[in-house]
Amino acid sequence: MTTKYHVAIAGATGAVGTEFLRLLEERPFPLASLKLLASARSVGKRICFRGEELPVEELTSGSFEGVDIAFFSAGGGRSKAFAPAATEAGAVVIDNSSAFRMDPAVPLVVPEVNPDDVLWHRGILANPNCSTILLLMALAPLHRLAPVRRVVVSTSQAASGAGASAMRELEEQAAAWLSGDPIVKEVFPHQIAFNLFSHNTAIDATGYNEEERKMVHETRKILHEPDLLVTATCIRVPVLRAHSESVNIEFAGDRPPLDAIRDALAGFPGVRVVDDRENNLFPMPLDASGRDEILVGRIRDDLSHPQAVDLFLAGDQILKGAALNGFQIAEILIERNAVKRQAA
Repeated sequence: MTTKYHVAIAGATGAVGTEFLRLLEERPFPLASLKLLASARSVGKRICFRGEELPVEELTSGSFEGVDIAFFSAGGGRSKAFAPAATEAGAVVIDNSSAFRMDPAVPLVVPEVNPDDVLWHRGILANPNCSTILLLMALAPLHRLAPVRRVVVSTSQAASGAGASAMRELEEQAAAWLSGDPIVKEVFPHQIAFNLFSHNTAIDATGYNEEERKMVHETRKILHEPDLLVTATCIRVPVLRAHSESVNIEFAGDRPPLDAIRDALAGFPGVRVVDDRENNLFPMPLDASGRDEILVGRIRDDLSHPQAVDLFLAGDQILKGAALNGFQIAEILIERNAVKRQAA
């Protein structure tokens, strides 16, 4: 008999939770039952899933009895509060927040990059930061081709990274701007429509903000390269969905030829090379939105450094940058029989 799993989604009504729900509905998954969890204000809502109306229940410490896999996308505070209760109840937690990413006891996984790390989990696995995931999808195949010494990345991050309410704010501000109405700022500290600004996370004494620090430390952890040189600049841009990144990659030794670099990227699962110089067609967030693949292009020599290459990428922050990556982690857990409790 095929083993089936009892699944819960914590944060089921949010942007990422909605994508988890869609992935479970549309893709093959051995699902026995599904529990939708959210804050108290969402209790009473009903969400259609595979022709059924499922109720939204309040997320509490007692929500996970009988659950095998729990997808968490309810914020770091709720993850810290409720993930331990989920593991105590026997569930494996796949957490999309930053709560456990740098915990040495918690695997931080991009399935195409470090799938074997799922095997040493102790009940919680962490989904990396969205920008880190997108970066690693282009960086990992090149690091396998030839050791990388240094990475310089500049991100252009969509409103989707701040959730469904931020996406609505961008739409509402754009409409207000075009109609001449006052701009209302509630989610972002600055106007997002027709503007861009430094990622609005806390800046420490180094001058780096939290998002930039995540990219540095998470990249090293995922690649198992604690001394890899990484620097990041993270910018919020008025794009609804899908992040973009400009990346400069310096190799430790002789840089592989561009053809070998293109082949390594094109052959890596989850990457699509979009690099049409003749027609000036390269990755765009509009094209990446709703796609599973990361689009990579602008692959070219760094004319300032013989050991470096430049490239540009775009990827859906809600999909591969969040829900799809977590879903793929669950698939590996099932494939490798790494879920604690086996359901009948």
